[in-house]
Amino acid sequence: MASGRNGTLYIGVTGDLVKRAWQHREGALDGFTKRYGCKYLVWFEVYDRIDSAIRRERQMKEWRRAWKLREIEEMNPDWHDLFPTLM
Repeated sequence: MASGRNGTLYIGVTGDLVKRAWQHREGALDGFTKRYGCKYLVWFEVYDRIDSAIRRERQMKEWRRAWKLREIEEMNPDWHDLFPTLM
């Protein structure tokens, strides 16, 4: 999730991407994404196993910001909100 192009980034893992992205967009839960306005789904990966997803999340949280931006821009160069594509 992001607050906008090159804005604040949030990385997380969930078993229900549609529900979780909606919660972030609507500010339904208090926390980091609500405080920093991270409402746009700009990147995601899908995994068959939760342990693989958690491992990747932990790995990416250690990354430099430039690496995260590059990863987003490879998938979504214009930083479009991908939430509508999930429906």
